[in-house]
Amino acid sequence: MKNSNKNWLIGLFVIVILIAFPVWFFTRAEVNADQIQIDTPWESMPRRPAHVDHKDLFENNIFNSGPEVTAACLACHESAGEQMLHTAHWRWQSEPVMVEGRDEPVSVGKKNSINNFCIGIQGNWAACTACHAGYGWEDEDFDFEDQEKIDCLVCHDNSGTYQKGQKGLPLEGVDLMEAAKSVAVPTRENCGGCHFRGGGGNAVKHGDLDESLYHPNDELDVHMGRYDFMCVDCHQTEDHVIGGRSISVSVDNANQIACVDCHKPKLHVDARINAHTDTLACQTCHIPAVAVKQATKTHWDWASAGDDEREENVHEYLKIKGSFIYRQRLQPEYYWFNGVAGRYLLGDSLAENGTTALNMPDGDIRDPRARIWPFKVHRATQPYDTGFNYLLQPVTSGEGGYWKEFDWDQALRLGSEITGIPYSGEYGFADTEMYWPQTHMVAPKTEALQCQSCHAEGGRMDWEALGYPGDPIKWGSRDRVRGDEAGLVRAGEK
Repeated sequence: MKNSNKNWLIGLFVIVILIAFPVWFFTRAEVNADQIQIDTPWESMPRRPAHVDHKDLFENNIFNSGPEVTAACLACHESAGEQMLHTAHWRWQSEPVMVEGRDEPVSVGKKNSINNFCIGIQGNWAACTACHAGYGWEDEDFDFEDQEKIDCLVCHDNSGTYQKGQKGLPLEGVDLMEAAKSVAVPTRENCGGCHFRGGGGNAVKHGDLDESLYHPNDELDVHMGRYDFMCVDCHQTEDHVIGGRSISVSVDNANQIACVDCHKPKLHVDARINAHTDTLACQTCHIPAVAVKQATKTHWDWASAGDDEREENVHEYLKIKGSFIYRQRLQPEYYWFNGVAGRYLLGDSLAENGTTALNMPDGDIRDPRARIWPFKVHRATQPYDTGFNYLLQPVTSGEGGYWKEFDWDQALRLGSEITGIPYSGEYGFADTEMYWPQTHMVAPKTEALQCQSCHAEGGRMDWEALGYPGDPIKWGSRDRVRGDEAGLVRAGEK
């Protein structure tokens, strides 16, 4: 009996060793990588450049305008102006690139694209260019080769007092000398002044960017909160070209940044989680919700604008803009995404199914480059030409614009003259969608999605819409589905 017990214990010990050793062997490197990422997150991050105190450098200057400050900056930073002239933050338009489905190269950006928020800047320059990194853009004749029209302060002011207004000009009363003496590496306030308030106000556009990120806690954004990252720590900059890309205005994937620029792609202790990185973007699990503190706009109905009888509320209805829907703690929607997106261009026909995607993400279950990404999808109803069946870009602000006259026909005629897109004289309102990849508001790892978040009844993934026959736990991996033409083979049945 004693020998039997002894043999049983020996057998159990051998089984434990046989199981434990492979687990230890195949995960030990991952554990070390994980510890490096958690314990010393700055190890993969280039250090910020040393600050040069400018407060004593302008003793003999008097600044009466923004361009005078720029001239003083360029006197020392001789190459900065030429560098800036070639950036997207200055041009608001890309170099021409070939796009699938187009016969000619496409040059697109904020300067000439259409969206489903304020629709477009053409004809609305004076209002929209308050966020341009320049001075005096008020019409189509703005000189993009004039270096002294570059606004250095909007990115480098550290006084917290610098503000811009229409045409990108400093607001009256701004102390330009105080701002010039304070210049340093851009802060969250510099970047957020435009990017947190895109679309007409705080938290409106992106979903994962708003003023709560000025001073976030760990739970809101672990990079900015716990580790005190600034925007420029991830959005590394060279020759004034800021790293990063947005499919709201871009049609290629150049100059992009990614989590794996700093994090190892297989850093998890659990190999089952590491297996997901071939299919899921990091953001899918690590950004469970956006608009955490402040609600973001998810729907905009331009067709309801102009009603004198309706009570106004900034989050529900404005006469000049129509009605809105806002959501807080928004759960993202999930789509395949390979890093680039389609782009609706002015003059393109509307989609036949009734809803036109302005920047539909490229990729599907059979695309090896694609991952399942989290998106905020902004849906809108906006004006279109019922005769030519394409979207129209109206003039909204300024002389004759809709916000003053409340006359859609006039606003659309003015927009047609400026954009060169013919207007038949007949208009209606069409449904559109815009897709915003979510990459900020990264939660601590303890708040990341768990297995049941997706692999359970009522989970957040719509597996069939993603191209699976059902939950992959039951039906098999993407590789299994991709390898089967019908996409209906259960794991282990072939």
